[in-house]
Amino acid sequence: MDLQAQLKAAIGQAITTIYGETVSDITLQPTKKEFEGLYTFVTFPLTKALRKSPVEIGQTIGQWLQENTDVVSRFNVVQGFLNLSVADSVWTDLLTALRTEAPAPAHRGSVMVEFSSPNTNKPLHLGHLRNNFLGESVSRILEANGFDVVRACIVNDRGIHICKSMLAYQKFGQLPNGTWETPESAGLKGDHLIGKYYVLFDKAYKAQIEQLVAEGMDKEKAEKQAPLILEAQAMLRRWEQGDAETVALWKQMNEWVYAGFDATYRKIGTHFDKTYYESQTYLLGKEVVEEGLQKGVFYRKDDGSVWIDLTAEGLDQKLVLRSDGTSVYITQDLGTTDLKFNDFGNDRSIWVVGNEQDYHFQVLFSIMRRLGRPYAEGCYHLSYGMVDLPSGKMKSREGTVVDADDLVSTVTEAARTAADEATKGKVDEFTADEQATLFQMVGLGALKYFLLKVDAQKRMLFNPAESVDVHGHTGPFIQYTYARTRSIMRKAAEQGLAVPAELPAVSFHPTEQQLLFLLSQYTQRVAEAGDDYAPSYIAQYAYELAKTFNQFYADVSILNEPDARILIVRLALTDLVGQTIKKAMGLLGIEVPEKM
Repeated sequence: MDLQAQLKAAIGQAITTIYGETVSDITLQPTKKEFEGLYTFVTFPLTKALRKSPVEIGQTIGQWLQENTDVVSRFNVVQGFLNLSVADSVWTDLLTALRTEAPAPAHRGSVMVEFSSPNTNKPLHLGHLRNNFLGESVSRILEANGFDVVRACIVNDRGIHICKSMLAYQKFGQLPNGTWETPESAGLKGDHLIGKYYVLFDKAYKAQIEQLVAEGMDKEKAEKQAPLILEAQAMLRRWEQGDAETVALWKQMNEWVYAGFDATYRKIGTHFDKTYYESQTYLLGKEVVEEGLQKGVFYRKDDGSVWIDLTAEGLDQKLVLRSDGTSVYITQDLGTTDLKFNDFGNDRSIWVVGNEQDYHFQVLFSIMRRLGRPYAEGCYHLSYGMVDLPSGKMKSREGTVVDADDLVSTVTEAARTAADEATKGKVDEFTADEQATLFQMVGLGALKYFLLKVDAQKRMLFNPAESVDVHGHTGPFIQYTYARTRSIMRKAAEQGLAVPAELPAVSFHPTEQQLLFLLSQYTQRVAEAGDDYAPSYIAQYAYELAKTFNQFYADVSILNEPDARILIVRLALTDLVGQTIKKAMGLLGIEVPEKM
């Protein structure tokens, strides 16, 4: 039974014993810092039933708890607020219990988390990083809560945007010596090379539009009639018809991109159990549309197009098949969703996709419910806001997108600079390889933490320099705190100090009590983060724990404590803090260094 539960049970027993009343809903809140105590019980709601003043009720209950339980050591009453201090023996028992490895959570079912979803016409960018970090962290949090998790990715590897890069490569990819540019000859990762051609297409396309407008054509018409866009559309038709030359170019360029993606995924710690490709799934939804027509879920208009009326759900009428029989985006999602469920039969399915697709997923889930899919109620869109930099919004077509690889390099270098300033050259004690590993770990930790600490639904501004501050609400601050706990434990071992399984009874400093209370909250915080798919809860918890440990480190002596019993307890507390920080940061996909 946790500490709150013990106190609630004791208060309930006190009310029953003293007043003969049963209170089913006993609520505790943290005691305000200006008053002594850990938890506060508000007595105002009891005044009517007990016909006593709030102060008298508080005094009577507090006295009973102090005299009749082993939980409460002291109390004070401020108006109708009963502030309770917890007995030292309870803290000792709690620390002992927390040091015991918790049993694995009960199995709660299976979940598919779909995230990343890149396009093969450009490299991963800052927005993809937030997506990947959210998807990976949510997967880890759900696993910690007893779920079997399948990490899935659907790659957008077909369509007009892919053909734009392909066409630009055909037109601009031949080198002066007659060979064709490759990632090796360009000295670029494959995804960067293809992204280069996507930008080249856009520049050439815009130039054609400007030329047509200058010749007197309306801009909207020029956008549709520019030779490049007509050629790209013709290339898409050839691809859909299976033209050998077009398909061969598509395969080659995709291979380059996938090699580039894989390198980035390895660097940022992302992996997938299953990857779906739009080129293999985009036709599946037509069968679902036919099924829906037979069930009366969809209806066909006079022009042959197929629609669904979702106005009853507060949505709109939605096209699911064009009059010429071709798919729209929702069509292929219908088929892919069925495919995913048939492949894995998950109880839940989570899509990590930006909030510009909120309406799309409302429509998708409504259609699945109308079709009677058994998994429909388990579908969830984890919507997240866009990420901006101080320089403004990202635009990949114009080549101003914030590349994921470049950003990881930037924060790694920022971590090196920050470490030099914060440690005054102590990093020189590390070998070159150790420094490279450390700065990569700290830089990536800074990036992940900064993007995960904010509520996913909020749009956010990412500042690389701010993210690596070892004194702020940052990943490096928490990593540094972990390293501090390890340093203390190493020094203790050098002095021949070890923490026994059975801890001595001691008096706990108020900061130690706060630290123990936070440690006792870990399992609950992980459960809440799993319920709400919210890595930000874990990020906030890790920061609170690190901040409280540093206060503890400042308030009391650890290795220089003269009382051997207190010293042992503080070492046990320090070790447990380190272990818990490591677990919490692990749920965010962040590694922590043994020394900094």
